[in-house]
Amino acid sequence: MNIYIAITNQIGPAIARLAKAELTLAAKELNHTIVNVVNDAAVVVLIGQGTISDTTLNGKKVYTVMDIDQLFANPKQILIDTENKAEIYTVNTDVSSSDTIINKDTKRIVAVTACPTGVAHTFMAAEAIEEEAKKRGWWCKVETRGSVGVGNELTAEEIAAADIVIVACDIEVDLSKFAGKLMYRTKTGPALKKTAQEFDRAFAEAKIYQPESTVKTTQTSKEKKGIYQHLLTGISYMLPMVVAGGLIKALSFALGHFENLPQMVKVTVDNIEVTKEVMVNTLVGEAHLAQIGSIAFILMVPLLAGYIAYSIADRPGLVPGLVGGFLAAEIGAGFLGGIIAGYFAGYVALLLTRYIKLPQSMSSLKPILIVPLIATLIVGLGMQLVFGEPIAFLMKALNEWLKVMQHSTSVVILGAILGAMMCTDMGGPLNKAAYATGVGLIAEQQYAPMAAIMAAGMVPPLAMTIATIIASKKFNKTEQQSGRAAFVLGLCFISEGAIPFAARDPLRVIPSCIIGGAITGGLALLWETTLRTPHGGIFALLIPGVVDHPVKYLLAIAIGSLIGGIIYAMIKKPESQQEIALAEKMAS
Repeated sequence: MNIYIAITNQIGPAIARLAKAELTLAAKELNHTIVNVVNDAAVVVLIGQGTISDTTLNGKKVYTVMDIDQLFANPKQILIDTENKAEIYTVNTDVSSSDTIINKDTKRIVAVTACPTGVAHTFMAAEAIEEEAKKRGWWCKVETRGSVGVGNELTAEEIAAADIVIVACDIEVDLSKFAGKLMYRTKTGPALKKTAQEFDRAFAEAKIYQPESTVKTTQTSKEKKGIYQHLLTGISYMLPMVVAGGLIKALSFALGHFENLPQMVKVTVDNIEVTKEVMVNTLVGEAHLAQIGSIAFILMVPLLAGYIAYSIADRPGLVPGLVGGFLAAEIGAGFLGGIIAGYFAGYVALLLTRYIKLPQSMSSLKPILIVPLIATLIVGLGMQLVFGEPIAFLMKALNEWLKVMQHSTSVVILGAILGAMMCTDMGGPLNKAAYATGVGLIAEQQYAPMAAIMAAGMVPPLAMTIATIIASKKFNKTEQQSGRAAFVLGLCFISEGAIPFAARDPLRVIPSCIIGGAITGGLALLWETTLRTPHGGIFALLIPGVVDHPVKYLLAIAIGSLIGGIIYAMIKKPESQQEIALAEKMAS
């Protein structure tokens, strides 16, 4: 008997593929055939709740499986019930039905994705959105706002023709070109892990987007954002400056040994020409690069504060945020002062935007002149007279504490905590909190914590690679391939490379990674390694001066990854032959 499998819009792509693979294996045992064309089928299995707009099901014998757990528990029984209980099906073509509207084939989707670092989640979420649209037969184009800038940029024609805009961003991005379009806002996590559900919510909850030109729209849009998201926005804009400044400072240290080079020159002494060794300055030396790196470091805190304020109050918050951040750096309040200045400036600008009332003829002056002027005065005076000195005192105490700790055994505890945080949720809040701490401390020229953070962040994917090698029989072919891919991601400091393993087996993967990451972080600080850039992974070592004690740094990564991989290889539950066959079927 030929059987066709149909999926409603309530089922995500991963579950859909698993369900089809289970039914395919069960059909083979029952001497049935799964076909890809509905007209070739005698009966249809419809999986999921809700409706489907495929009119080719009209008049077909259909058996609906609403309980997906029942399908995975006994796929053979589902096929037996399909043969015996299928009934003639009629597709609901009522245009007033929201399900039917969502499933129309003419939908055109444009989307934007962005995460704080602009590396992993930005592109993984984009791929998930494109795959879901392809599955539904919809046109889709996703613009990525990654670390290298705008990718796959949307044109004005594509935006105008789109039915909806999906914004999956963890940070604040410029959306002015989508003014007047139906827009749904979410984050990269749900877009990646619950893509189908987010598509359905998009059409149910999307609203017309207007740039924040009125008090009402400003309030509505900003209330949806959390304090944490504002911080991530500031860090994402500060990050390139930290990377550039750190690398240039490292190069200045490396070139410092070669700034004055000995050279044999001919000189005349008492009318006699002799050869003499003199010191000749190189064209580019330590002083030149040190000055450039220092300027980059000076601008870090203003950028952090400015874009925190921008995330809160949009463009009117940018100037007071930048000024407040610069004052924080000048006073000595550091990155902590920059964070407080950013929030202070953002909320002051937001309140002024909401409550200053002007005649219509003067309303255009408010975001350009009045709000930035008043907010900058308030923030500047506040940082100079109220907040600056107390925060500077706290930052000085923190720096002294870190310096003392680096020469004591308690530094291992700090490294272990930071390392464990990096491996707990792999790109989630704890991971980002540890990373943000390290980035902020680089601005204070405290380089040791970032060494522990980046080293530990490489452990989860590297540990999974090691586990798939030493216990290959416990992993199916798909997982072994994921392990090889995870190796490259691990070297690039992309902790998310371990997510496929953690999603499948979280109770074993996550503790293994936490142990390995904690050991790596502790060893990195115990061996007094430092890191002057917050990104680059293993490739940061290619630039001289970026890492102190590079051999010990590599050894810490290797030890933690090996321990994490061995632990997971030991506790990993071997897959049954049916699970291996299922995974191989999905891969094919």
